[in-house]
Amino acid sequence: MGIEMMKKIGFITLGCKVNIYESNALKNELIQRGYFVGEPEKDSAAFIINTCSVTNMADAKSRKMIHRLAKLNPEAVLCVMGCYSQTNPEALELEGVDIIVGNGNKLDVIPMLEDKLLDRSIKKRVQLLDILNHRAYEPLEVTTYDHTRAFVKIEDGCENFCTYCIIPYARGPVRSKPFGDVIREIKRITNEGYEEVVLAGIHTGRYESQGLHLSDLIELILKEVPKLKRLRLSSIEINEIDDHFLKLMESSCVLADHLHLPLQSGSDMILEKMERKYDTAFFYDKIQKIRAVRPNISLTTDVIVGFPYEDEKEFHRSVEFIQRVNFSKLHVFPYSMRKGTKACSYPQVQDRIKKERTSYLLQLSKELEEAYAKKFIGMVLDVIIEKEIDQAYMIGHSSNYIEVYILKDERYLKKNASVVIEAMENGKIYGKIL
Repeated sequence: MGIEMMKKIGFITLGCKVNIYESNALKNELIQRGYFVGEPEKDSAAFIINTCSVTNMADAKSRKMIHRLAKLNPEAVLCVMGCYSQTNPEALELEGVDIIVGNGNKLDVIPMLEDKLLDRSIKKRVQLLDILNHRAYEPLEVTTYDHTRAFVKIEDGCENFCTYCIIPYARGPVRSKPFGDVIREIKRITNEGYEEVVLAGIHTGRYESQGLHLSDLIELILKEVPKLKRLRLSSIEINEIDDHFLKLMESSCVLADHLHLPLQSGSDMILEKMERKYDTAFFYDKIQKIRAVRPNISLTTDVIVGFPYEDEKEFHRSVEFIQRVNFSKLHVFPYSMRKGTKACSYPQVQDRIKKERTSYLLQLSKELEEAYAKKFIGMVLDVIIEKEIDQAYMIGHSSNYIEVYILKDERYLKKNASVVIEAMENGKIYGKIL
């Protein structure tokens, strides 16, 4: 095998924004070591798969991808890492897999891969941490970005143990990136010309470093990174929106006019069965406080459909609450039974009913999204132009996360522009740069 072929690595990432961030950090490290990293190909010397396990479907996708790459080139070194590796003992037995790494130690995959490339006689290596007792934050950092907005991972792990969720068992307890490292990383990003940063984590709202919490970190970023045009959160739980956070939203236009607030259900009975940390009254009261300081804010959410015990009555309660809050978009997930979680033993809702309720909420989401966007026709929004999409148009997102189609003008690519929203056609929003 030639030296060029030995340096060719195919990389696949499944799952969430945190996985994407971690994969990009590993890709950066591999490229610095002289490897060619790209899509898996038949002549790749190695494959790395960063897996997901958030649902049964995610597990199935991870297994399918492992089998596909094992067949694509049986001679390649096959490395499997991430949440599927951490939570599924069967991963250890999958044919063709040479290296298995879980979470909390993903950097270890690189020296293990290099050893295997140099000596193919090395047997399968498995390095899985006792993740539930792991307390160290792994210092992964991305140094190059593909998009206009840069994601910065600030936290890992979750300790909520909602009855439907496997993630605490996959990611372990909350660990946070030191606040000084976060500030340094964002300063570097803005010095490279990026105008928007998204703070990401598994449970971002639980960020804590040297006594500083998420709101303290945001205040520091706003003070110490003057070049930053827009700061966005990937997600935050409703009970982690404190008065300090609300004051920052009121005083700074750099904080994006958009929050993703996972609801999961609008039924108090279902929320209790899920062991969420709020009820609908608390959720709605906090929504009112948010809208008091940001009247036009975009509020998006996650909803689980067909959770155990969700009958027609509870489903309609959930729908009514969603309409009352008036979200701008729903991310709808049919409940997926996860082995090892408490809800696995609860009485299950039929798949047919889940499918019907999912379709209903997806249609509602479309209506909510269009109604929200139409409110801004005739108004001027700050839009960061992200990319060209065809010969005529480019697209970007406003602070309140409306995707806007704009006539192509390459002078504005990857820049912030004032855009007047002109029309909605076939569900798309069109605007014109002032």
